[in-house]
Amino acid sequence: MTQLTFGFNELNQGFVVAIQLEANPGEEERLATSLQELIGPTMAEPGVKLFLPYRSQTDTKVFFVYELYVDEAGWAAHQQTSHFKAFVDEMVPRLARRERVPFVPFARI
Repeated sequence: MTQLTFGFNELNQGFVVAIQLEANPGEEERLATSLQELIGPTMAEPGVKLFLPYRSQTDTKVFFVYELYVDEAGWAAHQQTSHFKAFVDEMVPRLARRERVPFVPFARI
């Protein structure tokens, strides 16, 4: 995997989507594997700056995904990819909760 480096201004520009996922009991490892498999193809998209999944240390059913796109159009394009659609088709039925919240920067430094 290519190592990426971004300065603060580059990380503070774009369109962020914060996602919290909670797996149904017994689906935790499948969700972890699916998120891991999503990193490569998502990071290869031209409109994606970062795709970072995290897992809670206190509740292993809970995951957080930080997505940074060039702009809102990058997020829209991501949702049309075959890897995103396959993830949704496979994993959404295995989730107890899925919350997606978009954000844009408001502070400039």
